[in-house]
Amino acid sequence: MATRFGYACLNMTLGPKRGGFRSMIKRTFAEKGLQHASRLTLENVETLCGIIQWNNTNGIQVYRMTSDLAPWASEYEFEQLPDWPAIRAGFEQAGKLAAAGDQRLSFHPGQFNCLTSPREHVVANCVRDLRIHGEIMDAIGLPNTTAAKINIHLGGAFGQKEESMDRWCRNFERVPENVKRRLTVENDDKANCYSVVDLHKVHQRTGVSVVFDYHHHKFCDGGLSERDALHLAASTWPAGIRPCTHYSESAREREGRAVAATAHSNFVDGPVDPHGLEIDCVVEAKAKELAFIQLITGVNQSAFYDEQRGTTDEKINEVVRKDKEKKAALRAEKRKAA
Repeated sequence: MATRFGYACLNMTLGPKRGGFRSMIKRTFAEKGLQHASRLTLENVETLCGIIQWNNTNGIQVYRMTSDLAPWASEYEFEQLPDWPAIRAGFEQAGKLAAAGDQRLSFHPGQFNCLTSPREHVVANCVRDLRIHGEIMDAIGLPNTTAAKINIHLGGAFGQKEESMDRWCRNFERVPENVKRRLTVENDDKANCYSVVDLHKVHQRTGVSVVFDYHHHKFCDGGLSERDALHLAASTWPAGIRPCTHYSESAREREGRAVAATAHSNFVDGPVDPHGLEIDCVVEAKAKELAFIQLITGVNQSAFYDEQRGTTDEKINEVVRKDKEKKAALRAEKRKAA
């Protein structure tokens, strides 16, 4: 099979409790402290193991883990968590389950990870966040290669793309070795940011591999066709490691929603053209695993997705609403910190 498909973070089939992850805002962490952070982390690791097992049962070999496994991990060391022995055992179990299913696990830290920033505290926060991701991957027992990628965007161009790329390459040397060996970069969806052509220059200087995003390429193509851009990105990957890609579609075009053209749709129609390559592909759609199941089987999953979102259940709808509010508050706090 030329393409192995996967999904990211939440599992709609398992539902909000067994397929979702818990987080908290900074105020809650300040009030409840390490004990609460420890309990949430342990619950999240147990959820992670359940999702990985579900993936194994259903033959899914590509899965991107949430970056919210350990809420506010930047504020403590893992060994300080009261439940750390159980959490560490849970991470090890996740790794064993993934290995049993030949399942590729990865991370995609948030947009606030910006190694191009001219502000020192932003870069320092990024290095710290990447270190945390590397420590979790080590605890799980994942390969210290791009087979277990930690994928980020370069960050802002700040009106000076070449200087910003230089700054990224310099700051790359500040990240820990267990992150360097896993780090990948992804093309952007803004014309004034970074195309695959730009990222290939960064690869030539640092050795980082390039993740090709099909949807983003439509907005920032660097003068290349989809085929040529994908092949250029694939050429940056080490021998023996399948290049990883992302696939999504526009919610505005596919579903007629009044959102930005770059916003992801609930489901995707494809086709995803590997252009003759063997690749792994994370489907980035709101319906998560349901989206790629529908993509590869043609069996409509929208009714079940609507049910899980709560369009037919007021109680579930309320849970989803509160979750969105909590995530919005968390994003606001991170923006303020950055």
